[in-house]
Parts: sequence; structure tokens; C-alpha cells
Amino acid sequence: MKVDLIIANAYVMTMDGPGVGMIEDGAIAIKGSKIAAVGTSSEVLSQFSADELLDAKNKLVMPGLIDAHIHTGFAVLRGVAQDMTNWMQEGLWPFMKFVTPKDSKAGSMVNIIEGIKAGTTTFCDYDTNMNDLVTNYAKIGARARVAELVNEIPDDMGDVPVGELYPFYSSIGEKKLQNNLELLNKWHESENGRITCLLGPHGPDMMSLELLKEIKNLAEKYDTKLHMHVAQGDREIYQMEKRYGKRSIPFLEEIGYINERLLAVHLTEATREETELVAKRGASMINCSGSIGIIDGIIPPILEFLEAKGTAALGSDQAPGNNCNNMFNEMKFVSILNKVKTRNPATFPAAKALRLATIESAKALGLDHQVGSLVTGKKADMLIINLEAPSMSPIITSPIRNIVPNLVYSANGSEVDSVIIDGKFIMKNRILTTVNEKQAIRDLQISADSISEKAKGEMVYSKSPLLAMMDRDEL
Repeated sequence: MKVDLIIANAYVMTMDGPGVGMIEDGAIAIKGSKIAAVGTSSEVLSQFSADELLDAKNKLVMPGLIDAHIHTGFAVLRGVAQDMTNWMQEGLWPFMKFVTPKDSKAGSMVNIIEGIKAGTTTFCDYDTNMNDLVTNYAKIGARARVAELVNEIPDDMGDVPVGELYPFYSSIGEKKLQNNLELLNKWHESENGRITCLLGPHGPDMMSLELLKEIKNLAEKYDTKLHMHVAQGDREIYQMEKRYGKRSIPFLEEIGYINERLLAVHLTEATREETELVAKRGASMINCSGSIGIIDGIIPPILEFLEAKGTAALGSDQAPGNNCNNMFNEMKFVSILNKVKTRNPATFPAAKALRLATIESAKALGLDHQVGSLVTGKKADMLIINLEAPSMSPIITSPIRNIVPNLVYSANGSEVDSVIIDGKFIMKNRILTTVNEKQAIRDLQISADSISEKAKGEMVYSKSPLLAMMDRDEL
């Protein structure tokens, strides 16, 4: 049988079955946008011929990584709000108020490029102006599961004093909801099915009960999932208790939100009982170790969630809260932080972290019929990893293999040699094939320069501790 591409003589990690599904002398055949065959090199080469045969000796072929929670439009503000306790109001907000849709789009493009170069092939993006940002995915050729951030709060929320209830404006909520519905109607299953859409309620504290119920009904109508921050911080819990007399998760349980449609992001402030309830109801958890560690100094309860038999995924969140949007970083963080949390080096082995960035993430997002593992008939989304990179060397296969632990604890993303999405090379030999990386970075710098100039006075007004760090030559 004739196919478009055969990658042979590789280590092939399929992520099929309960482990990692390693084939040591493996090959994969690609026809169109799908995987035609996976097996040993001798099996595949005896059954298929190809227009292109790629010898991948000393390379690893594996499923593309999935970033289950990212706000790409925030990348324009990378690195402006770290090492401080009041991340939002003193750090991010003095800059955020000057970000235009054009700035967000420039940041989004560079953020997607960053992710692809570190092996992310599927992005679950959750942001404002998503009808604009989604065009970046169409242009670059990445797989995206997108939602508009829907809330009823004004743009100047960062000026609301801590301790006051957020003001809700139904007109704001209705406009943002219509943006989300426009996204669904225009982009769902577009680009050969690469782009799919969800509904994006911002959080239970960010909108009225009436809007929450309306979005829930729409999720049932469109048969889609709900991407939502849940118990993401003490401010949320305070708002919920002050407004409703209930914590977030009991409140959401009462109104029928906690079920298989819900992608519950963070669960930072969830108690053990609340965490177990979310898992047992069939909702998925998205864990962002790097972001929550930097912003809050907290380790989210993913261990408790998994112990309750929940389906979980990993996400990188936003650049100003995590600095990098790199799933190798997230795999390493979730494993090491939970080892520290339990004081047990056997906790959270590398293979578990790897599954959470591939097949388990695909299950959480409802995409496991398409991606997450290298199986015949699934979409051809995969990475070619250079195992001769210093961080992956040496290769040991007996009496044990060292490839999986080195991927999680040593790799940083630069080992990704090539990226294939929908059967097409989006990056080959570290060079992007669909967009001009240097021009995208130049465009982002222009936006950042403009925002930074405008933010100078706001930084002084906010009394940001970063100004004192500047004075001490610590930045």
C-alpha cells in the first residue's frame, strides 16, 4: 500500500495501553491526515511504500503534547508579575489595562510558536477575543480546542479593591456569550477538524447565577464541554461565600455543573472532600503546577483527584503567571512537586506525568478518539525527538530503559526535532514551515514596547514590589 510518509528505525512510544507502549525498532506510516500503521520497522516497511521515507535512527517518535489550559493572548506580558504576593492587582493589572486586541493576537502567535517548538500539538486555549486569536491556529496549522472567556465583569476589574464584591453587568456577559456562540458556529470542526470549540464560563465568582445556568443549558444544546476555573484561589472562595454563602464546589454541585462536561481548572483551594466529589461526578481536572506554584505557592490536589479515579490533564496557563508555556516543564513540575508534597520519591513516576500530557489529557478534553496516542486511524499528530541531544544522552535500553525518565526530568523541549500535525510537518529540523517566527517576535516586541511605556505611571500607583527590586538591581 502506498502512503505519504514512513518514519522508520525509530523508538516509537505509542502511549497505547496502560503504559507508554514502547516499540524499540519502530515505524509509523502516515497517509493524509491520519496514521495508516504503527509497528516494527520490518512490519511497516514490508506492507507499505511511501513518497518519503525518513530514517529516524536514534530518534523517538511520540504523540504530540497537549496543553489543556492556556491563555495565549497573555504572552505579551510575559515576566511582568513574578515573585510577588498580589500577582493580579500589583503585577499584571498595571500592564493589562493597556493591552489591545492587536497586542493579544501578537502575543498569541508567539505563544503558539513557543508551544510547538517545545512539542505541543494541541492547545486548549481560553481567552478573550478568541474569534480573532483562533485565526493564528488556522494560519500556523496547530490543533486547537478553543473557548471565549465569558464573564459579567468590567475591563477595569483590577481596580476593584480586595474585599469588595465584583460588580456584574448583564450586558457584558451577553456580549461575551455571543462571542463564544459565534466562535462555535463559525469555527467548530473547521480546518479539517483541527479546530473545535467549547463554552468558556470564566468562573463561578465571575458571573451571575442566571448566566451560569444559561451557559449550562447551551452546553447541553451544543453537546460540548465547559472550560472553567474552579476553586482557583482564595479570592474566588471569598466572593462565593460572600455572595452565596457557599464555597465554589458545593455551589456548582447544587446547580448541576459538576459532571462529565466540566473541565475544572486548578482546584487550588478545593478541600479533599470537594476534590473527590469533582472526580466522582466525572468532571475532569486540569492541573497547572508551574503557574499555581509561581502565583500562589500551592501544589494543586491532583494526587487526591487521581486517587479518586478522576481523569486529569496538564496545562501551562499564561505566560505572565508561569513565564513559559512548555509541557516538558509541566511534566517535570507535577512530578517533582508531588514527590516533595508527599516526601516520597516514588510518588508520581515519570510515566504518569507523560500520560497526563498525552492520552489522559486527550481523554479529559474529549479528543482521545483523535489524538493522544499513536494508533492506526487516529490523527497523525506526533513529535520526532532527538535522543542524541545532550539532555537525552546516553540511550540505555537494557536492563532498563531511560528514555521516559529523561523526557520528563531532563528534557526542556529543545530536543524536539520535528512536529507533525494532521500529517503535515509544521516544524522540520527545528524550522517552522508555516509562519515566519522572527517576524512574529518582532511584532510582539512592538506591542510590548508600547504597553510598557504606558504602564510606567500605573506601576508607581500600584506600589508594585517589582519597582523596589529594580532599584536593588534584582531585575
